[in-house]
Amino acid sequence: MAQFYKRLPRFQYLLPKTIEEALSFLKEHKAAARLFAGGTDLIPQLKKREVDIPRCLVDLKGIPGLDSIAYDEEAGLKIGPLATINAIKDCPYVRDHYPSLLQAASSMASPQVRNRGTFAGNICSAVPSADSAPALLALEASVRLLGQKGAREVPMDKFFTGPRKTVLETDEMLLEIRVPRPKPGSRNVYLKLSPRHSMDLAIVGVAVVATCEDGICKDIKIALGAVAPTPIRVPAAERILEGKRITPEIIEEVSQNVAAQCSPIDDHRASLEYRRDMVYILARRALNNVLTK
Repeated sequence: MAQFYKRLPRFQYLLPKTIEEALSFLKEHKAAARLFAGGTDLIPQLKKREVDIPRCLVDLKGIPGLDSIAYDEEAGLKIGPLATINAIKDCPYVRDHYPSLLQAASSMASPQVRNRGTFAGNICSAVPSADSAPALLALEASVRLLGQKGAREVPMDKFFTGPRKTVLETDEMLLEIRVPRPKPGSRNVYLKLSPRHSMDLAIVGVAVVATCEDGICKDIKIALGAVAPTPIRVPAAERILEGKRITPEIIEEVSQNVAAQCSPIDDHRASLEYRRDMVYILARRALNNVLTK
């Protein structure tokens, strides 16, 4: 059935000037409030009536400093909640240390959307096909959340709880994405399958981070998008490879294991069987990319 855009529903628009004011609005309105930054996901959802209509929208763009992207040799990368997708794509720290994040950002939406949409918003939307999620999962990123009870840090693999669902409480906001510094000698990659590259949602997304020494895999992280209810890690496949010598045979074994662990849906964009086959293909490509080149 075709989906039609309607006029935006009525809501109260709130523009806090500080983090404290934003948290106060969330405390006051609870589940009736929705935070937004770029709005590139939320506004179309409201027009299509795909989400419950909030009583008020809390716009974070009036708070200075939340668009920061910083890199430290010890702490790694820190991404503020208003940092746009294009800001990630153009960031020299990302280009030099996190090619998988660069590839994820480059494969998301149109240039217009990337100029407005935020990296944090992409994960807070929690769609299974979010391009940022597999790359962040494989890099063992975490998110810093802030609410009335204080701050807490949540590993990315604990952040998603279901399609469009996260651990965020109604009085919390995402304050920062933290990505550890890559281990010396490690390599990372994100590969996406979609009909029109950045203009379509991922049919399959695969991210791999690996560290090798003298032909031996010392560390490996593999994450998938668009093939399960949430973006996922595949630790069973990782264990096959850790500590082993890199050979075509073991890459084949791991790729097949990765494909066996996913649980894709069967819909109008791709069949279950096709998605699983492409998980195998992209996993093999990604593993060869980081382990053999």
